Amino acid sequence: MRTLATLAITLALSAGALAQPRPGTGPAFEETKYGTMPRPEELKDKKKKDESPTIAVYQYTLVNKNGVTLKCIDYGAIINELHVPDKAGKFADVVLGFDKLEGYLGGHPYFGTNAGRVANRIANAKFKLEDKEYTVTKGNEKDAHTLHGGKSGFDKRFWQGKASLTATGPSVTFKRTSADGEEGYPGTMAVEVTYTLTDKDELVIEYRATTNKTTLCNLAHHSYFNLAGHASGDIKGHEVTIAAKNYTPADDTLIPTGKVAPVVGTPFDFTKAKAIGVDLAKAGGTPIGFDLNYVLDKGTSARPELAARVVEPKSGRVLEVFSTEPGLQFYSGNFLDGSNKGKGGAVYKQYNGFCMEPQKFPDSINKPEWKDKSNVILKPGETYKQTTVYQFSVAK
Repeated sequence: MRTLATLAITLALSAGALAQPRPGTGPAFEETKYGTMPRPEELKDKKKKDESPTIAVYQYTLVNKNGVTLKCIDYGAIINELHVPDKAGKFADVVLGFDKLEGYLGGHPYFGTNAGRVANRIANAKFKLEDKEYTVTKGNEKDAHTLHGGKSGFDKRFWQGKASLTATGPSVTFKRTSADGEEGYPGTMAVEVTYTLTDKDELVIEYRATTNKTTLCNLAHHSYFNLAGHASGDIKGHEVTIAAKNYTPADDTLIPTGKVAPVVGTPFDFTKAKAIGVDLAKAGGTPIGFDLNYVLDKGTSARPELAARVVEPKSGRVLEVFSTEPGLQFYSGNFLDGSNKGKGGAVYKQYNGFCMEPQKFPDSINKPEWKDKSNVILKPGETYKQTTVYQFSVAK
């Protein structure tokens, strides 16, 4: 493995080519082999009898001029490390995940993944589209609904990554083709996600997708954040503000009722900064905690607007979330149970990480009353576009 220091001197011209560093800033990015996995069925060439049964998974490291470092891999286009400074300038990895590929291949609660074709839930794993009813796979046989794309959603698929240096910072684009009928969804979908690490300490995530048949598309990023550091314990002291006066109430299985209700007077009110732990017990649910969709005040815009702000008081780290989407799923890590041994041997227990997932509303396809504000239908000739920005700073 070539180190970042080595890359400052040497420019590789091989298949794993590395960008030449910008003068005075250190390396912009590097590509290294992260591991191997069984060759996915869609990448097998039946004409090649001697084709390897495995395929290499690469890790891409992006570094901005401030030293903020992002690491991500081909499998699931997963973000597995994100190092940002605190108020004293000390860096910490603020996303939950694993040290090795085997951790991701072995099953986990969507650490650092991208949910698709349809993020969140679809009631009873069924929907009607152009007068035809479709049944999609369930993510969990114990659950009646589909979750985050199904049994083998985009989070469990191989993506082809390519890193580059852009005008705004080091970047990596992951692409894949989702076949017609994959997980029960119609249409062949070409999809890509681009991560760009800017010198403003922004992680910009841009999604693009097209289809050859009318289908559904609602993509979302699913990193678990802990601004005190991924192994620092619970996130109850994190102070959250969400730019939403309304939310979509849901039943006991987390399927929205179709109503839009005000947050005022409920435990779900984050219109003013409030520690996650203050109303955590009042949030209800099984297990107890926050796991709901907020109707962002901004509405639908072509430009990302502020959706949420999170402050970790001890470290001073601040995360601001900007989005083009109408909804934001806020999840407090309720289902984390200590069964996942993470980076450095960390044990991720309940409430050890939170997710801020900009997206369209859950089960939108089965809620005709939401058609104008949360349309998840993608047709041939259209391009699905979504931008999420996670910006890091320190409290003043």
